Amino acid sequence: MPVTKNETSIQRCRRLIEASLGWGDASSWSNEDFEELSEKIFTATSVRLSVSTLKRIWGKVRYDSNPTPATLNTLARFSGYEGWRDFVTRTGTDEVGVQTVADVPVDGENTAKKRRGSRRGVFAVMGMVLTIAVVGLLSLFGSRLKRQPVDTNIGTGPGVSGLSFTAREASDDLPNSVVFRYDVSKLHLEKLILQQSWDTTRREEIDPGSNEHTSLYYYPGFFTARLIADGQTMKTTAVFIKTKGWKGIIEKVPLPIYLKDEEIRDQKGNEIKSQDGLQVSAATLQQNTGSALFNGTWVQLNNVRDFGEMPADDLTFTTFLRNTATVEQCLCRGVKISLLGTSSAIIIPLADKGCISGLNLLTGDKFIRGKDHDLSAFGCDFRQLQRLECVVKDHRLKIRLNKTEILDVEQSRSIGKIIGIQVAFEGPGEIREMRLDGPGKSFDLIH
Repeated sequence: MPVTKNETSIQRCRRLIEASLGWGDASSWSNEDFEELSEKIFTATSVRLSVSTLKRIWGKVRYDSNPTPATLNTLARFSGYEGWRDFVTRTGTDEVGVQTVADVPVDGENTAKKRRGSRRGVFAVMGMVLTIAVVGLLSLFGSRLKRQPVDTNIGTGPGVSGLSFTAREASDDLPNSVVFRYDVSKLHLEKLILQQSWDTTRREEIDPGSNEHTSLYYYPGFFTARLIADGQTMKTTAVFIKTKGWKGIIEKVPLPIYLKDEEIRDQKGNEIKSQDGLQVSAATLQQNTGSALFNGTWVQLNNVRDFGEMPADDLTFTTFLRNTATVEQCLCRGVKISLLGTSSAIIIPLADKGCISGLNLLTGDKFIRGKDHDLSAFGCDFRQLQRLECVVKDHRLKIRLNKTEILDVEQSRSIGKIIGIQVAFEGPGEIREMRLDGPGKSFDLIH
């Protein structure tokens, strides 16, 4: 990307970011796009720039002051550079837009290394299927899914060469401790942070001079843990917390409530029969929570495990389910069906027909929000079981409710390999059938 005459460094940085994102002309970006960019930047740099700050940078909001050095450094690091000074030096513009150095410096070896590093930084972000999408949607949902552990920065991720960071799960059940082993001795750090997942509240300060640390995980999923120093992610590693079959969890702060197997299968304590399916009754919820009202009380049914080579770009998922609360027990009676992948998730919301404004859908790579989209088709009459079908094929996501197609959108990025299914009910609910089919594979997930 050549330097344009009279182009400022900020303008060039914007152009570089726009090119790496591939979202088209920034003048057409929506507020949702800036929310997504904010989360992308946070994922890559561990620094959060607000939507309003980004809009000022891109000229969407009038603001006469210059960006702060911290903002400029973050944008430069997101673009694959060490900081703003490094970006200005390497790209050949000063702060008033006068070209100061050639676009190709003399030091070819160092330049090639820098460019490879830059490409890694940018393409690592491009290659992610939006941790941010998951994070943003889960925040909008305002439930346990806010802490949904799906993360997309898989593997060793960005970092400094010569460092090590690995994770080992201590158990195959919940809760589960993870033993982290690390070596950052080459950095001579005074302070080191371990972040358990994308959730920035799950941070612990650890001893940079040590080599081991353990963390406790209460929810299942595919996490990415991060070693962070001076606000920068040094190294990442994957953490896979599984369930033994189906696990019922009532979301509660600070600690969840685990349900017994008989509490999610047969409510009368009888022998479990194949046709019973899965269910959590109002009586079970009231007994465990102490309340007969379930507004904002979510119970998850999780099946998180190794499905083998089950890619999420060619599959059919089918289930029959419903929220069994009365309107007196729970006003909106929400349901969220999540197909969890190693890179992102498909999250399908359902609710009472009068509550569709509060729904938010994640297709794996984009949001569809009930506040600015008509999601009336996702409204349900829960007096009857709802047949939900989700089909991903040929880069398209199709959702059918009671055999009526209610969504057909492009899915430009796969969510990776399937690692789990989660159904969350606002209040009591039941699942009678559930199947997952792909090329050469078929799973009956209930019986």
